Amino acid sequence: MHESSKTNRIRTPQFFADYLSGTVLDIGCGPDPVVPHARPFDRIHGNAERLTAYISDTYDTVYSSHCLEHMSDVPLALSEWWRLVKPGGHMIVVVPHEALYEQGFWPSIYNRDHKATFRLDTERSWSPISYDLRQLAASLQGAEIVKIGVQDDGYNYGWLPAIGRRPRTLGGLRRFISRLRHSILKRVRSKDATAKWLNALMARWGIPTDQTHGGALAQIECVVRKKNL
Repeated sequence: MHESSKTNRIRTPQFFADYLSGTVLDIGCGPDPVVPHARPFDRIHGNAERLTAYISDTYDTVYSSHCLEHMSDVPLALSEWWRLVKPGGHMIVVVPHEALYEQGFWPSIYNRDHKATFRLDTERSWSPISYDLRQLAASLQGAEIVKIGVQDDGYNYGWLPAIGRRPRTLGGLRRFISRLRHSILKRVRSKDATAKWLNALMARWGIPTDQTHGGALAQIECVVRKKNL
């Protein structure tokens, strides 16, 4: 999924001018760099948790979209990325919002490679491996959070599973139904009548729907500036 392209739809020209016009390192971009001039770093280049073992240059912006959740040691990875930001530069991190993507279920139903979940300004979580993104960013040396928030463009909160029917793990039948729906309708846009009807029905049964396949955003974005120390 081209996550950066999806998010770029809601970004303003001023955002690109302020944060993405200089040198950019894009971590985990695959074939979808956030801007054409970004330097990519993906699995073929090495281990993103040990980024400074491969890269010594610093950048105006270090950017990563939907990569941090795949790291085994999230704080270590983030600190490595931060080391490559120039003083006065920025780090931009986009991660799935655990309440909107995982929706209370762990391991993640739609991406089994997720090793952590993320929340924003919530003290507790149902997830056994959850991080508050604001706290993570604030813990970085010399960090100043410029902006942080939930991005939910196109997301239908009425399709979230009913709380009273949302166990932490899915039973065999519910998991099968969720994956079957995901397989059959993953190319059907959320606005289509069949998808709308099925998603609403599944929510009443306590079964989640991956709305990101319909183009919705279900994520948190954080922009952090590195102070001149």
